[in-house]
Amino acid sequence: MLAFLCRRLGWMAVTLWAVSLATFFIISLPPGDYVSTLQANAEERGEVMGPAEVAALRERYGLDQSFLAQYWKWIGNIVLHGDFGQAFAWNSQPVGDLIWDRVALSFFLSVATMLIIWAIAWPIGIYSAVRQYSPGDYTATFFGFIGMAVPEFMLALVLMWVGMRYFHLSPGGLFSPEYQDAAWNLGKLLDAASHLWLPILIIAVSGTAGGIRIIRANLLDELYKPYVVAARAKGLPEWKLLLKYPVRTSMSPFFSTVGWLLPGLISGETIISIVMNLPTTGPLMLGGVLSQDMYLVGSFILILSTLTVIGTLVSDLALAWWDPRIRHSYEGG
Repeated sequence: MLAFLCRRLGWMAVTLWAVSLATFFIISLPPGDYVSTLQANAEERGEVMGPAEVAALRERYGLDQSFLAQYWKWIGNIVLHGDFGQAFAWNSQPVGDLIWDRVALSFFLSVATMLIIWAIAWPIGIYSAVRQYSPGDYTATFFGFIGMAVPEFMLALVLMWVGMRYFHLSPGGLFSPEYQDAAWNLGKLLDAASHLWLPILIIAVSGTAGGIRIIRANLLDELYKPYVVAARAKGLPEWKLLLKYPVRTSMSPFFSTVGWLLPGLISGETIISIVMNLPTTGPLMLGGVLSQDMYLVGSFILILSTLTVIGTLVSDLALAWWDPRIRHSYEGG
């Protein structure tokens, strides 16, 4: 197991280096750069930037250097100093400060959504499998397909309109106007909670629908296997048999997806956050792409890739801990 872990850590380092190089290359491909975007915006306002000013800006941001020089400067500062560079479009603020300031809300959204998905999907999925083709199973299947088919942004728009039209709620943003700039207190905390439940519910709908179908399918595969039949023949109570054997075996997908939580902390559900005006990391990343802020976008992609690789390793280790068959295959090399 230790050899497997060391081998995976080595491949993780190589993968992240390749991802960082590919990321920086891709974000350099579009014609122009951040200064070109500034020029275009100035021309739209009827202003003209002279060649000397343009050259000075490119020198200031290091955009006049070669691709490799810019890459080594960027990745070297990250690896050696933890410095992700400066965000051009945000008055040269440190990229790290911009990202980490928004991670707390993204983290809360991801964790709360995942807990709600598991809390709802597991009991309904188990019921649907045990009561296959019953009215309850058909009802869960119907709403499951509806949940997976309806786009999240459309659901957000509909619920925001309903909340505003019939309940006089302020559905967008994280706080009501009176708490927007107020210091943290109990009232502001309750106000934030009154706004957060809606995006959590919207994001959880499709995940819950998918989770029900996955749990139902996996449990149906296990319910009629010989080891379950043998346990039932020994007189084990049905509920105890169900939880001890087939449900336990069918939980492998749960451990294989637990690592997905990590990149979700940074991705920040971009579309929902834009529609509902939430200050998560998603809209910040989209703003960086639109303004060709290469350091901001590159840092986002690098952090997402790192969390994805780490999450995959965590999932593999959790699966090995849960399922002896997988653990023995790792130990066998």
